[in-house]
Amino acid sequence: IMTAKQTGAEFKAELKAGVPKMGLFLNSASPTVAAQFSHSGYDWLLIDTQHGPMDFRTLGHMISAINNGKSKVMVRVGSYQDRAGIQQALDLGADGILIPYINTAAELKEAVSCCLYPMGGTRSVYFPQASTNAAGLLGYVPNSNKNVIIAFQIETHDSIKNIEEIMAVPNVDIAFLGQNDLCMSMGLYEKYVFPQMYTSPELKEATDALKAAAKKNGVILGIFLFGTDRVAEFYEQGFNFISIGNDLHHMLTQAGAHVKVLEEVTAKVGKAWTKQASALV
Repeated sequence: IMTAKQTGAEFKAELKAGVPKMGLFLNSASPTVAAQFSHSGYDWLLIDTQHGPMDFRTLGHMISAINNGKSKVMVRVGSYQDRAGIQQALDLGADGILIPYINTAAELKEAVSCCLYPMGGTRSVYFPQASTNAAGLLGYVPNSNKNVIIAFQIETHDSIKNIEEIMAVPNVDIAFLGQNDLCMSMGLYEKYVFPQMYTSPELKEATDALKAAAKKNGVILGIFLFGTDRVAEFYEQGFNFISIGNDLHHMLTQAGAHVKVLEEVTAKVGKAWTKQASALV
């Protein structure tokens, strides 16, 4: 049964109140996969144009596919300088933007400006667009600034050094911790044997700095995880906008589960089957 989707403002208000919102990144560039995941129970889906092979036409098809389901749709753009990517994502009907690799407050301010119509920002208005289909031009545009979900990534050593200034930037909703790139940026992959960097004191100190600055400025905390093993740990710390991987990882892990069973059942009947090499770590 389809019910009316929450507005972006309602979605953000629940996050501010501590309600968990679980989601998934999409890297397959497949509208078919996007459509099915929008009916899988996740609160949000994020189309990852930073690391996925999506052009704007594919992006539009994926956003439409998700919007036919139940999930909010986010788009990760290429960088804080990706004005075209932000414009297209929002015009095509995305509910929000994730801005990667923020190092300074000035970078974040530039990206935030692209997400908001004047006088809050510098987003260009145009009609008709997919974003205006449901409510019309006069229903969508005046309400967009309060509904758009603006998230940014803390994933570099410089972002931790500049965390106080970054987190004080107005009109941001979610600070999204990217542990993988942060560990790389801090040199922890060279210092530790995988996966010890993820429980290192250096990463904990950086995470604590992020948590304190987010609390001070009323910013929601998000995080990217692979799988569910550490969800409870970070949820208890206040991270309630949580990704547990991406669509391709979901496919590989589910395939891996089936393959394991196939090895077991064939071994039991005395005609063992040996799987091919896997791309999973």
